[in-house]
Amino acid sequence: MKNITLSSDFILLGLLVNNKATGIVFAVIFAIFVVAVTANLVMIFLIQVDSRLHTPMYFLLSQLSIMDTLFICTTVPKLLVDMVSKEKTISFVGCGIQIFLYLTMIGSEFFLLGLMAYDRYVAVCNPLRYPVLMNRRVCLLLAAGAWFGGSLDGFLLTPITMNVPYCGSRSINHFFCEIPAVLKLACADTSLYETLMYICCVLMLLIPISIISTSYSLILLTVHQMRSSEGRKKAFTTCSSHLTVVSIFYGAAFYTYVLPQSFHTPEQDKVVSAFYTIVTPMLNPLIYSLRNKDVMGAFKKIFSQYSSVKKVSTSDA
Repeated sequence: MKNITLSSDFILLGLLVNNKATGIVFAVIFAIFVVAVTANLVMIFLIQVDSRLHTPMYFLLSQLSIMDTLFICTTVPKLLVDMVSKEKTISFVGCGIQIFLYLTMIGSEFFLLGLMAYDRYVAVCNPLRYPVLMNRRVCLLLAAGAWFGGSLDGFLLTPITMNVPYCGSRSINHFFCEIPAVLKLACADTSLYETLMYICCVLMLLIPISIISTSYSLILLTVHQMRSSEGRKKAFTTCSSHLTVVSIFYGAAFYTYVLPQSFHTPEQDKVVSAFYTIVTPMLNPLIYSLRNKDVMGAFKKIFSQYSSVKKVSTSDA
């Protein structure tokens, strides 16, 4: 019992096994981080300043960008510092904060993606009632519900994880404090907690997946009944970006939290975790912006206005 401590630091072993590639991987991750944060902040800015984007869909999309920005900032800065530092420790409190933040962000994004599918269902299947069914009050309630659901996951699982006794090795074979990796250091039976976490994660996935499946089944039925090929094309274009994001995000989450541990290896876990914590926050704004005429139009408008102001100021000088 003397070896059991609750206040000592953990050691993060990092993303790489081969340290020879550290420089290249650092540059790639740093570039992805900069692109992700910049793209999400630009998306938030465009949605705020362009009146054409003041719609329920883009309001929910701005919430997604906020979540992605906070999500990638929870893990990547610490990872980058550890890659160039000899000290790769994280305090017990810091580990708990990291667990809470990433659980909150991933949980909120789960629910938000489900609510975005409902928004697409209303837009395609009930276009005339869309302004009423998705008014500003409803949008605020939906966004608040997504944030509340995610934070509930964080408040539920974080205290339990951090109250498990840890002894012996303090080395976490991961690049951040992800719960499955942290629990491997526990010196107590965690099977009951792991079952609770499994049930919690299944529910966190099942609820939004049910909303998404129902929404898109009704959308496909409505699209099938459309006589206009232009209407079908518009409906598919509207939904394709969201489906792409859902497939990427939920696929990675399913592997990490639902697939039995016998299918996992530490190396695979780190690769999948890097994908959904580093790559996905970058892909989301790019998928929505590059495939969306309204967003690209807003960007070109702001850019042209900035160029005009710059030319005027230069000529006056």
